[in-house]
Amino acid sequence: MAEDLYIKNKKAYFEYHILDEYTAGIKLLGTEIKSIREGKANVNDAFCTFIGGQLYVRNLHISEYSHGSFYNHEAKRDRVLLLNKKELKKLLTRGEEKGLTIIPLALFISERGFAKLKIALAQGKKIYDKRDTMKERDVKVEMDRAMKR
Repeated sequence: MAEDLYIKNKKAYFEYHILDEYTAGIKLLGTEIKSIREGKANVNDAFCTFIGGQLYVRNLHISEYSHGSFYNHEAKRDRVLLLNKKELKKLLTRGEEKGLTIIPLALFISERGFAKLKIALAQGKKIYDKRDTMKERDVKVEMDRAMKR
C-alpha cells in the first residue's frame, strides 16, 4: 500500500499554535480516492467548519481524476469528516471559543487503505510569534551548518 503518501499543510505550524490533534476519516467519492493515491491533493487553503452538527472540510483541493469519465468529482467540494460523537462534541465546544479554529494538518492513506485527515484545534499566531519562529529556524540552520564544518 501507499503508506508513504503524506500530503502536509506546510503553513499550519507557522501560522498557528497547535492545541489538540485528531485523526478523522473522510467521506469520499471513487474518483477522489484515486486522485489522492496519485498525490494530487492540496490541503494548504483548507479549513474545517460545522454545518448542521457535522464537521466538514472546505477548500480541500483534490484534482479531477485523469481517467475519470463524466462521473468525475468537483475539485473543491465540501467533504464530511468522520469522527466519533465524543470528539465532535469536544471540537464543537472548543471551536466556538474566541480565537480557536479547526485546521487540517495532513492528508494520508492509512494502513487499511482509507484516506485520513489529521486535523488540529489551533490558535492563530501573532506577528511577533511568527518572527520568533523564523529566528528559531535561522538559528537551527546556522547551528547545523557549523556542525557540518
